Amino acid sequence: MAHTHDHSGHDHGPGRVHGSTDKKRVLIAACLTGGFMVAEALGGILTGSLALLADAGHMLADSIALGLAWYAFHLGGRPATVRLTYGFGRVKTLVAYTNGIAIFVIALWIAYEAWGRLQAPAPVLGGPMLAVAILGLLVNIGSFFVLHGGDRESLNMRGAILHVLGDLLGSAAAIAAALVILATGWTPIDPILSVLVSLLILYTAWSLMREAAHVLLEGVPPSLDRDLIARDIEKTIQGVREVHHMHVWSLDGTSNMATLHACLDEGVDAHQAVSAVKKRLASEHGISHATVEPEFGQCADDGDDHEHDDGHEHGHEHEAAAYHDHHH
Repeated sequence: MAHTHDHSGHDHGPGRVHGSTDKKRVLIAACLTGGFMVAEALGGILTGSLALLADAGHMLADSIALGLAWYAFHLGGRPATVRLTYGFGRVKTLVAYTNGIAIFVIALWIAYEAWGRLQAPAPVLGGPMLAVAILGLLVNIGSFFVLHGGDRESLNMRGAILHVLGDLLGSAAAIAAALVILATGWTPIDPILSVLVSLLILYTAWSLMREAAHVLLEGVPPSLDRDLIARDIEKTIQGVREVHHMHVWSLDGTSNMATLHACLDEGVDAHQAVSAVKKRLASEHGISHATVEPEFGQCADDGDDHEHDDGHEHGHEHEAAAYHDHHH
């Protein structure tokens, strides 16, 4: 069975604190990354190093991405509105997905440039390249540790960490390339290591995009099993005969939500049954926000365009006669 966390609301306690500290961490990392990016770009042009230019390209995109991540945290702290009834929490997931796309574009550009360098090797100044790469590594290590102390369950924070990790790997590759060039004079090592770093980043970027897309498509969180949760409610909540039309999704990768129809036995107090279902969902499954529609006899949706395949086909959320528990 899934989570056993006790969520009694929308995480305004620890979650709000995490969001505040994460916001500061991302801003610090954005300033560090953006500040050194200019120096590294100049170093790449002066030394003729693709590895430095590639890392500077990463840092340019990352400083922009970190700025967007900071703005996402800023928006995420705003309260819900009449038009955006769930608030701005999903902006962080959108930014995480956009970050993944940006990383793909940068990695493809590096691969294209590297191919050209391999066809026509260019001279590289190993000494200055090594000095700039070491400074870049120190800056990226600082940014990584600033972000590493944040909430790693947040897709937005993970996207920010991924960007800085890519920069860190790029600096390490540039150092290795500079050492090889100083020792042997073999310049093709510069584009070769640049491509290897790009491949590593592409793999992690794909993982981030896949998770963010799952949230945006309102898929069931990986840690939860909708059918097992429905069976658990039927077994443990007295008076609940059947659960169907159940949907489980996450608002932002951390706050889990659900809607469901609960078929009740005749004579059961609907309010007590719904309250018991909500408490069970929160305490045993980590679902902090639930909309439960109690039913007696025939399902209100029978005869509509809804499939009633043992209650687990996707339908619309029916909130007209629902019991809401927003925990605001």
